[in-house]
Amino acid sequence: MRNKLKEIAKDTNIFLQKFITKQKKTELIPAMKYGLFPGGKKIRSKILLDIGSIFKIKYQTLIAIGAAVECIHAYSLIHDDLPCMDNDALRRGKPSTHIKFGEATAVLAGNSLLTMAFEILSSSYLKISESSKLSLIKRLSECSGHLGIAGGQYLDLNFEKKKVSKNKIINMEVKKTGKLFSFCCSVAPIIKNRSAKEINFFDKIGSNVGLLFQIADDVIDYQGSSKVAGKKTGKDKKKGKATLISLLGYKNAIKYSENIKFKIISDLDKHNFKSNNLNETLNYILKRNK
Repeated sequence: MRNKLKEIAKDTNIFLQKFITKQKKTELIPAMKYGLFPGGKKIRSKILLDIGSIFKIKYQTLIAIGAAVECIHAYSLIHDDLPCMDNDALRRGKPSTHIKFGEATAVLAGNSLLTMAFEILSSSYLKISESSKLSLIKRLSECSGHLGIAGGQYLDLNFEKKKVSKNKIINMEVKKTGKLFSFCCSVAPIIKNRSAKEINFFDKIGSNVGLLFQIADDVIDYQGSSKVAGKKTGKDKKKGKATLISLLGYKNAIKYSENIKFKIISDLDKHNFKSNNLNETLNYILKRNK
């Protein structure tokens, strides 16, 4: 699993390096690269490839789309770390982008990575139909803005030090984290021009994968070390973050995550979409703090 993630990370970074190199040089590129490379474990891209293999989508096509996803993810992390957001000084084992380059440059670098994702999806590097490109651009836009990541981050900040219901926490976490996973899971059926019903089915699978990932991330913050996490841990409790761990307790949150994993696999099996690769990735997500 780790070797596969390394391979995906390598191929994704090669694509992104080539894409950026062919663009006109600007003063923001160093900060953009700093926030983008070497990047995380590429779990979102792995999920995209897992579902893509079910539909027999070409590897390089999925790598290009995964590169766009990583741009969105990097933008969201740069902005999340800002003093006006979560105020984190460390990310992936190094100073956050705003610590290294200043707040204004970090904001602009994040904005530039956001827009670069759509440059990738609309480029000639992506060998799919124009109608598929438009569908992907529309869906990724929705997942990134107020209906998705940005809206989820707003709720995350708004819920601090408040008593929040389970449904509201889940809604927040699906927006903040799940929507990008939903995009990754819906890419393949969109490219294959499947029905709206089937696309929505995979969209919901992605939401559950994202929820699983967020619980695992909260577990890392709850009991993991800063060295392993690459960022300061123990922040959620200190800031009064609304998480399923804070609401349900650690053991019940773990049980809830295991139930989510079971539902993902059983839902896929019911619709004859079996993927050993995806099962392996879900296990990795659950155990990545160990």
